[in-house]
Amino acid sequence: MLAGGVAAGAFGSILGLGGGVLIVPLLTLVFGLPLREAVAISLVCVIVTSSASAGVYLQRRQANLRLGMILELFTAAGAIVGGAIAFLIDERLLAVLFAGLLVYVAATMLRGIRMPATASATDDETPPVPAGDAVAAAGPAEPATNLDYDRRRMPAAALGSVGAGIASALLGIGGGTIKVPLMHLVLGVPLRVATATSNLMIGITASASGIVYLVRGGIDAYVAGPTAIGVFVGASLGSRYGHRIGQRALRVLFVVVLLYTAIEMLRRSAVAA
Repeated sequence: MLAGGVAAGAFGSILGLGGGVLIVPLLTLVFGLPLREAVAISLVCVIVTSSASAGVYLQRRQANLRLGMILELFTAAGAIVGGAIAFLIDERLLAVLFAGLLVYVAATMLRGIRMPATASATDDETPPVPAGDAVAAAGPAEPATNLDYDRRRMPAAALGSVGAGIASALLGIGGGTIKVPLMHLVLGVPLRVATATSNLMIGITASASGIVYLVRGGIDAYVAGPTAIGVFVGASLGSRYGHRIGQRALRVLFVVVLLYTAIEMLRRSAVAA
């Protein structure tokens, strides 16, 4: 589990993906944990990775802290609701939902592969629409120059944040797959600022739903400990040395892994039915 956590954290950091997209399939398909327990462990890993990245983004002044905390009020509320209803949903349905998430992430990465390369190495290291639920590849240390957003669309953003919280609690992700496009497309926040702000929010989101899992006895400390430590180490290594790895070939390989994992989870869900 420690080695698997390192691998998941490194891949997630290099590709801008979160640990939940990798940790949940790892624990369910490789170690045979029930899906609901794997989701709870993934939330712990999200908290760890968010804590590791929050200080960096704040120091570089790339995140809109005020906007993040406003939206997090709604996201955390959704996370609590999602954590409560997670124990009422059949695990086969959760498996189908997670498989859909994997397909969505794979499609997003494919779109990034088809985009023409630019002269900037930093742009090549960051996906066009980051999943945003863990440490992304390190960007330039320049402060964000535009922290404004369209306040007239805040009600729509708040509603979407509630949905992001529910999805986070049900699938064991930070909700960045929803938060980043939400802030960027609805509120007009620059993509880099949206990604940084999402990384600050995901730890709080995961904590809100993780408490529900903890109270319900859904977190196994003997699994969470080594896995979370591995994710932290892997994410730190990936963010430090990820720029040395060819991104295009790595993304193609990872898309194949995601699609295979989605098919495998759907197959097991059908067999269980």
